[in-house]
Amino acid sequence: MTHPPGPAPADHPSTPVKALGELALRTENLDEMVTFYRDVVGLHPIEVGETNAFFSLGESYGGHAAVFVLFDRTGSEGYTAVDQRHTSFDHLAFTVAPEDFDSEAARLEAAGLDLDFAYHDWVQWRSLYFDDPDGNRVEFVCYDPKDA
Repeated sequence: MTHPPGPAPADHPSTPVKALGELALRTENLDEMVTFYRDVVGLHPIEVGETNAFFSLGESYGGHAAVFVLFDRTGSEGYTAVDQRHTSFDHLAFTVAPEDFDSEAARLEAAGLDLDFAYHDWVQWRSLYFDDPDGNRVEFVCYDPKDA
């Protein structure tokens, strides 16, 4: 089934969902992942504990702060390891300013990351993709019209 792009029709009831509030990943490598998301991706940690780390993603909606969270659940009762090959997770994307895109690509390549690039014509987004230490796909994306 395909859905048309754009806003919902006027007769469609509006959703109470206003914005993304939190994005959370499980990891068995909390220290390495904290270092990666802080030092490579550039997120600001707001709280780091023994089993979790919270990073600021800025204001979300109505005073709620959006956060990116890493959870180490290995000590939890009933924990089973995550098989990355059998998940529906595809990737997570962080917006960067168009003027920072090329310098970020150079910085990430200098850090030894393999980058893939794409341009999404239908929304005029320029993207670069790389993997975090757990093998999750990460995207840096910016609005960048080719005609501008």
